[in-house]
Amino acid sequence: MKLRRLWNHAWPPLVAVILFLFLWQTATSLFHIEKWILPSPSDIAREAAANPSGLWEHTQATLELMILGFAIGTGFGLLVACLLHYVPFLKSSLYPLIILSQNVPTIALAPLLMIWFGFGILPKIIVITLVCFFPVAVAAMDGLTRTDRVMLDYMRMTGASRSEIFRKLEIPHAIPSMLSGVKIAATYSVMGAVIAEWVGAEKGIGYYMMLQKASFRTDRIFVAIAIIVAVSLAMFAIIALLEKWLVRYKPANDDN
Repeated sequence: MKLRRLWNHAWPPLVAVILFLFLWQTATSLFHIEKWILPSPSDIAREAAANPSGLWEHTQATLELMILGFAIGTGFGLLVACLLHYVPFLKSSLYPLIILSQNVPTIALAPLLMIWFGFGILPKIIVITLVCFFPVAVAAMDGLTRTDRVMLDYMRMTGASRSEIFRKLEIPHAIPSMLSGVKIAATYSVMGAVIAEWVGAEKGIGYYMMLQKASFRTDRIFVAIAIIVAVSLAMFAIIALLEKWLVRYKPANDDN
């Protein structure tokens, strides 16, 4: 039953992707489009199969960077959200600054971080942390403010302390919102890692893309894009499975 339900959800986008690839392949063949302008899906697949070990080396470097930055950014975002919610004065003071910080493009900030912190791993981790921090912090703060008012009033009447309300009521109610922010951050972390590698790296998917751009190897750039998309989808799926495991809605007991 579960497999059938999964198939019912999966087949429409799968058919759409197959149809898109078919039209792409047909158009490149029919109009004789140069490979360096727009390679066909078959050209991209052949290029990906030609050097799997080299691609895996770059992918592994990006994965290591991405997972570390994602973990730090997510943890920092949750910590800041809980702190600002727990201390309203800090929220009124710092929340506008958090929103304002997102007006600075990441691609413009990355070179500054390289100047300040050098070309090691630290500036790259900072870039990914900044990318992941915002959606997690905003989603978590939004979830913490949507606590069930009836339960909140009840706990206050029973004499529950502020910390008990926070731990036993507000955080459990905010978990779905927190995980929504984490899912967004999971996909953003890949983008952040690639941007960080554009500015300065010795290996990684972003570094690989810059090399291929210089030599006009459009097919290899598309291979890198396919890897980025695959990693982003995998990260999103992992967090979605985690969400399904953590957030379980039990049906009401109708035996009475």
